[in-house]
Amino acid sequence: MAERAVARRAAKADSIRAERRQRRRLDLDTVVATSHKSNLTGLTADTNSSELFGDDVKCILEPEVTQGPYYVNGELVRSDIREDQEGVDLYAEIQIIDVNTCEPVEGLYLDFWHCNATGVYSGIVASGNGDSSDTANLDKTFLRGLTPTDEDGVASYTSIFPGHYTSRATHIHIIGTYNGTLLENNTYSGGYASHVGQLFFDQDLISEVELTAPYSTNTQELTTNADDSILSEEAAEDFDPVFEYVLLGDSVSDGVLAWISVGVDMTRAQTITATGTLTADGGVMADSTSTTTGGAGGMGGGSGFGGGSGMGGFGGSVGGPEGSVGVASSGSSQTTTTTTAVATETTTSSSGSVAAEATDSSCNVRLRR
Repeated sequence: MAERAVARRAAKADSIRAERRQRRRLDLDTVVATSHKSNLTGLTADTNSSELFGDDVKCILEPEVTQGPYYVNGELVRSDIREDQEGVDLYAEIQIIDVNTCEPVEGLYLDFWHCNATGVYSGIVASGNGDSSDTANLDKTFLRGLTPTDEDGVASYTSIFPGHYTSRATHIHIIGTYNGTLLENNTYSGGYASHVGQLFFDQDLISEVELTAPYSTNTQELTTNADDSILSEEAAEDFDPVFEYVLLGDSVSDGVLAWISVGVDMTRAQTITATGTLTADGGVMADSTSTTTGGAGGMGGGSGFGGGSGMGGFGGSVGGPEGSVGVASSGSSQTTTTTTAVATETTTSSSGSVAAEATDSSCNVRLRR
């Protein structure tokens, strides 16, 4: 009898797991099959965000996912991150909503970064990131930046449409940091990371962009949305991580305007890691193995902007959302004492747990505790 009971429980567990896998796949299929091309007309790169988001607030939590292996802390606060990169102009509007109140979050600094048209990230020298012998890439800052959200919770970026690289669908990384300090050298220090996410685009749009130069010169294998593990992970939690968009002309060559609402839990502090740090003297690869829940620190060196006196690398760790900015190491502009060496892109959430979920029906929020 005991053996039969064990067998029944095992069979039941297998059935539940199979059902969950099926639901997960159906969620991904729904997202992938949905066209996110908007029927709004008359939009331009200067269109007010209120016309894009309207009064219908989308208060749905985006799952926490890996920040990826190429996060660099200490980047400049700016909204135009193109520099000299060639590609299809992308005007991105990202609205941050606190899922606990269903209200926009003002003053959150949103880190926004992605690879260039041929699949290379700036600020990193590593195997798999373009020419690993090109050490000059360590000092480059293209397609990276952070900017604060406005009173409507919107962070606006001017960039280029991201390219692709092996094993990942076309995507953009974001980290939201709150309650830190804007420094004199135009970087942001301290605070706590309230959200780590990744955003995607319709496959039809990607395909059209990939036909244009310089995207068409990229010889790396293209992974579709349907085969991307991170997109699958986010879609499984009822969140649609794909930008809505319109073309700003007759083709993608005229530019793309894209927008999305992202729900975050402002009561949580996420653990983040970094592969490199931007300092006053250029980029520095991480050589430590610790982590932090604090925000990115400013560039050190010289008189050492970065908080009190001469902080380099990361800002101090913070005990949680209500905590104040911590104190980081002082001195050398190459301080990396609170960063971690290369992170890997996995499907494990940053919080390290997928605990019970609760639903707030008053504002259609699905909370992940």
